[in-house]
Amino acid sequence: MDTEKKLILAMDQGTTSSRAILFDQQYAIVAQSQQEFDQHFPDSGWVEHNALDIWQTSIDTAKQVLVEAGFQAQQIAAIGITNQRETTLLWDRSTGAPIYNAIVWQDRRTAEYCNGLKAQGVEPMVSAKTGLLLDPYFSATKIAWLLDNVDGARERAERGELAFGTMDSWLLWNLTEGNSHATDATNASRTMLYNIHEGHWDDELLTLFNIPASLLPEVKDCAADFGSTELLGNNSVIPILGIAGDQQAATVGQACFETGMMKSTYGTGCFALLNTGTTAVASSNKLLTTIAYQLDGKVTYALEGSIFIAGAAVQWLRDGLGIIDSAKQSGELAQQADDHQDVYMIPAFTGLGAPWWDADARGALLGLTRGTGPAEIARAALESVCYQTLDLLNAMHADWDQSAKTVLRVDGGMVASDWTMQRLADILQAPVDRPVIAETTALGAAWLAGSRAGVWPDQQGFADSWRLENNFAPQMPLEARDLKVAGWNNAVRRVLS
Repeated sequence: MDTEKKLILAMDQGTTSSRAILFDQQYAIVAQSQQEFDQHFPDSGWVEHNALDIWQTSIDTAKQVLVEAGFQAQQIAAIGITNQRETTLLWDRSTGAPIYNAIVWQDRRTAEYCNGLKAQGVEPMVSAKTGLLLDPYFSATKIAWLLDNVDGARERAERGELAFGTMDSWLLWNLTEGNSHATDATNASRTMLYNIHEGHWDDELLTLFNIPASLLPEVKDCAADFGSTELLGNNSVIPILGIAGDQQAATVGQACFETGMMKSTYGTGCFALLNTGTTAVASSNKLLTTIAYQLDGKVTYALEGSIFIAGAAVQWLRDGLGIIDSAKQSGELAQQADDHQDVYMIPAFTGLGAPWWDADARGALLGLTRGTGPAEIARAALESVCYQTLDLLNAMHADWDQSAKTVLRVDGGMVASDWTMQRLADILQAPVDRPVIAETTALGAAWLAGSRAGVWPDQQGFADSWRLENNFAPQMPLEARDLKVAGWNNAVRRVLS
């Protein structure tokens, strides 16, 4: 057996499942494994995960992918981790036991707390330091909630007994058996505690949210020595050399290394990032300023727009309404819709993200007639993602460069549907590029680790290897598109709180 270390393992810890993907030196997927885990909804607007489920599914899939591929752990050169961002956990440093479920990025329980802080007039300070808005989405208010609502948590935190982490830190802690408590700059930038301009945890923000600094992980580059694991068998010691939040990892995986390049990932939610280079562009349109990646100590920034519900709307068609059996049927069903019906779905199941940031908005179906059936509802669900992407794109151009021509690189589960991608190009009136390798989030994490390990090329070499699978050019007449967009804007106004 060839035991030379050539393979890269990407651990992709998502909102509804954990995956492991094994890549070879040509970026080809050798094998992959995926396990879903339970979502917990203990109260209205609350979303939680059992962190032990997250760890177990992550390590199980990592082991399974080696079995499926017929490889040994000693053939892995490095591990890269990518993760659902903002999801917040506190655990005991001595036992590794979580003190409460992980509070998921979608969770809205701290909306009132955020509104109280906004009333105090502190949001401009928070935004100036973090690039973020005062919203329940981010980690800081979730940490504060845990400290104030779990018995003894604050006292234990102040004694230095507890650790905070987003899911990358949680996996890293477990992989290294408690030897590494760290994160990368992209995940840190989503906590609302990290100064993205100065590159450190911010004392003023820690004071504002009443969070002890002793909870926090060390912040490193996205490609760095995060520690090593011996848990994949054969007494192999495998270095963990890359970490990035899922959307930033997808930006890297799409090789969006040049200023002005943009990617949009369609998973549970939809997240669009526009590379703004070394300039942290402050948004006037409720977009987020975030760290796209940090390599060799140098920060590259991005504008980000977040849509809370994208693929989750398709899940709702399947699990909530039962009008499809699998996600891939949604595009086929949408194709059958009556063109003379203008049905709009506003998928505000957990509020609306950018550019509205309305935590209290709720979902709606508008334009229903007696003739409306499953096909029209399926089309409305898919189109809602296209309209929301347009809203993000318009906001980005307003903030950064109104004259810029955008070619959008797309990835995520929804992009497999040709119908949806064509409709996206029609609504944007801009070309949409779908890459050969659709698993760009995992690929980005793998590149961070692989380039650090020296088995994959540098930035330029990786960018040169990016390959187009399909380009979708606009086909819908502009007048027809404008009428549809006007209908969407009218529908959104009806649900804003």
